[in-house]
Amino acid sequence: MIDLRLLRDDEAYRRGAEAKGAPAAAIAELLDLDGRRRECLATVESLRAESNAASKEIGKSDPAERPARIEAAGALKARLTAVEAELAELDAQVNERALRVPNPAHHSVPLGGEDDYVVEVVKGDTPPPPAYDHGAVGELLGIVDTERAVRMSGSRFAYVLGDGVRVQFALIQWVLAKLSACGFVPVITPVLVREEMMELAGFFPTDRSQVYEVGADGLYLIGTAEVGLAGLHREERLAEADLPLRYVGYSSCFRREAGTYGKDTSGLFRVHQFDKVEMFIYSHPDRSWEELELLRQLQEEIVGELELPYRVITTAAGDLGASAAKKHDLEVWLPSEQRYREITSCSNYTDYSARRMGTRVKAEKGTVLAHTLNGTACAVGRTLLYIMENHQRADGSVAVPAVLRPYCGGLEVIEPRAKPEPG
Repeated sequence: MIDLRLLRDDEAYRRGAEAKGAPAAAIAELLDLDGRRRECLATVESLRAESNAASKEIGKSDPAERPARIEAAGALKARLTAVEAELAELDAQVNERALRVPNPAHHSVPLGGEDDYVVEVVKGDTPPPPAYDHGAVGELLGIVDTERAVRMSGSRFAYVLGDGVRVQFALIQWVLAKLSACGFVPVITPVLVREEMMELAGFFPTDRSQVYEVGADGLYLIGTAEVGLAGLHREERLAEADLPLRYVGYSSCFRREAGTYGKDTSGLFRVHQFDKVEMFIYSHPDRSWEELELLRQLQEEIVGELELPYRVITTAAGDLGASAAKKHDLEVWLPSEQRYREITSCSNYTDYSARRMGTRVKAEKGTVLAHTLNGTACAVGRTLLYIMENHQRADGSVAVPAVLRPYCGGLEVIEPRAKPEPG
């Protein structure tokens, strides 16, 4: 949730929200409602003080005066009740509108334009189109079966089999080992959460259309372990000396992929169910931008050690999600399409999520809201398909990246089951 005081008093903060698409008229309406709410709150506090004082005076007054004082106290109480109801209504209206205002973009975030996006193209040769795209080579190698999965579950599902499973679990184990060595605590999060948690983590109301609901129980399937990690220290006060707290969460993830009809329907690129390893950091506000660069550095190391050509993008303000003040994307070369496609992202949410969660830091100069950051360590299925294309040989076989081989029994190459002509 945004800081209403800064939204009211800090023009740069307000411009950052508008850069992400918040209409100026909606912000003005919210600030007007908040002004009325604050005036109403002051009236409530004044009436409460008057009511308490009037009640105390009844016992001290002359018996002959008590009926009049009781009547006056009752009138005060009735007025207080009415104004409290008005305050509750204004609180609800302010909160409802505040939830729709995005976290303002950081001043370093580009506003838009093609030249603002690419930070750098990093090492790695970009291979020509392979003999088989990731959908075809998965079937050829016998490690991905979408046809049978579609018969069972519908489109955008897949079986992963055999050596594909070995490489998938090798990816998870390797990434967890790498991040554990960097001080990240491994966590397996719940995949079902209450609606309240989706809101507090910043996914509702903006991303509701992407989320699967288990209606009978009022629970929702997560699209990322970030949700559970964001709630890990809800309503807690963290000691400054303990920061940063760094976690790496593993979970299965579920997304409806609403609005993507007809796009990326083959293979593992855009499926409804996938596994992901997610990094999450609780930081002191003064150091959160350093932590964002750490997340980016780790993502580059992971992708680079998998020998995948990639580039880094800084997302323009108009394309940022509601919660992120700044976001970097890593895009890997997809040879079959001869273009870069997203593999990971990392974001600084500043205090946007922590304000909703009530996660604070006990610092020397008082208590402040924590800053939270997140970043994909490994989107497992998507990483597997990039490996299948970038490490594919002429006969369709796929070389397993050297860093993964110790985690999958020394497997070096996934060989085709058969060798039909490409087509």
